[in-house]
Amino acid sequence: MALLPVEHARARILKGVKPLGPERVKLEDSLGRILAGPVKARRNQPPFNASAMDGYAVLSSDVASTPVSLKVIGVSAAGHRFRGVVRSGETVRIFTGAPVPKGADAVVIQENVAVQTKPYVSVLQSVKPEQNIRGAGLDFSRGDVLVPAGTRLNARDIGLAAAANAAIVAVRRKPVVALIATGDELVLPGAAPSPDQIISSNSHALAAMARSFGAEVINMGIIPDKLAVTERAIRRAREADILITTGGASVGDHDYVQEALKNSGVNIAFWKIAMRPGKPFMYGRRKGQHVLGLPGNPVSALVCARLFLKPLLDAMLGLPESDDLEDARLAAAMKENDGRQDYVRATLDIAPDGARTVRPFSKQDSSMQRTFRESHALIVRPPLAPAVHEGDVVKILRLDF
Repeated sequence: MALLPVEHARARILKGVKPLGPERVKLEDSLGRILAGPVKARRNQPPFNASAMDGYAVLSSDVASTPVSLKVIGVSAAGHRFRGVVRSGETVRIFTGAPVPKGADAVVIQENVAVQTKPYVSVLQSVKPEQNIRGAGLDFSRGDVLVPAGTRLNARDIGLAAAANAAIVAVRRKPVVALIATGDELVLPGAAPSPDQIISSNSHALAAMARSFGAEVINMGIIPDKLAVTERAIRRAREADILITTGGASVGDHDYVQEALKNSGVNIAFWKIAMRPGKPFMYGRRKGQHVLGLPGNPVSALVCARLFLKPLLDAMLGLPESDDLEDARLAAAMKENDGRQDYVRATLDIAPDGARTVRPFSKQDSSMQRTFRESHALIVRPPLAPAVHEGDVVKILRLDF
């Protein structure tokens, strides 16, 4: 049976996926969350005409010719406005951010004023109307859309929302991802493995990936290679939006995951796709739950997660779909490809002019995590791609997780 192409697998996974509903969170807890609705200004900023400098609020007509002596009748400071009215021949001492008092239409910076016998000062330089004044609504006005829906909130977004007086924001609910690692050969980091065991790393890496992509993670630990135990773990994960299993997806005597999924009500949509690494990838659905069966080899699992988990989470969070592929020039030749789409680990060098050069690692074994960690990108080689030479342009997918 022909293997399913990567693009077809992704399309089948994403078919019918809708963004999750909104929830309201405190602004202080919103970093990295995806806005479900726009943040609109609830007030003008600044809410009044404000001084942009330390100095003296004046009538510009009074200082058209300088020097001129004016009487200081009060002070306007940030948070403490002067409540009187400035008339001809008068001035108010004012500080940056303070409301400009009524009657005044400009601010003379303090460096251009000389103090005389109190309460008088001498203005040494003229100013134009509105000079050194930030008009009300200069930054934004009430009702303006400041941060659009679909934004992943960063510190600048949060600062702007705070300035707009948005203490609560509507964000997409985080998709819940349940992780199950399977295999008698696995033990948790920190444990003492037997001579026949290895340290489990997939669930830790996948949990970190899922969280970085915007999900909430439930790590259900390591499940032994026993059918009944595997089925119980799958049933416990039924409330998650996405269930991820790692390992046990083949058809060996000790591989029970596919059978356990079927026995637990999961409809397997496809198994095995035309890619390397990651051929044993499996996908199914259980009612509204998406089930991703990842291979046990670490690199295979993480590459599959980047290709299929990330776009699924993006769709659930209402983010636009993108392939994220870029062009780069090869630093070493590569032979022709077979019928599977290859994702080749490589280093990436970016020149000062922005030119990108990739060099594939000579060893591509899907168990080699050190090489994967040292890689900056995956060279994407389509099925049956011809040989390419040093200097040829290829497509790459950056490893940004």
